[in-house]
Amino acid sequence: MLQQRLDPAVRLRWVSDSQMHLTVRFIGHVADGTVPAVLTALAPPLSVEPFEVEFNGCGVFPKSGPPRVIWVGVSRGLEQLQTMHEEFNRRLSPLLVPTDDRPFSAHLTLARIKDIRSHAGRQLRESVRDVHPRSVRCRVDAATVFRSELSPHGPRYSGLLQVLLTPHR
Repeated sequence: MLQQRLDPAVRLRWVSDSQMHLTVRFIGHVADGTVPAVLTALAPPLSVEPFEVEFNGCGVFPKSGPPRVIWVGVSRGLEQLQTMHEEFNRRLSPLLVPTDDRPFSAHLTLARIKDIRSHAGRQLRESVRDVHPRSVRCRVDAATVFRSELSPHGPRYSGLLQVLLTPHR
């Protein structure tokens, strides 16, 4: 539906279903020798009850200037995702893993915009704003730590560790 609404002047790469994920905490580049310490810090179960996430609503990043990402937002489960984000920050802090200065923004990336002519940015924002996808829910009972390998065909993700969510005791 959205694909048909977009101006042909917008060159973008859609994220494949197999690569779709919600980033709770972006870690960035980690030297090979530091990977075991990062995985050890992240491994203990999180003291967060399993919960439901609901996805709906579309938008673009950044809020101003040329759009670079088309996303679907999260309308349910935000508090738990924020708690997970903060706990991962606490666990990584002693390892001096840099934090992102931007506030946490739970979303699924649908597409990355490779090139857009200046006149197409406004039309793209309007097209995305007018799309109202059907709400989708899923249950979250673990987080996965992924390794991202960049390639000319986009990133490839491989799971390194599952971090379980556990009920409060």
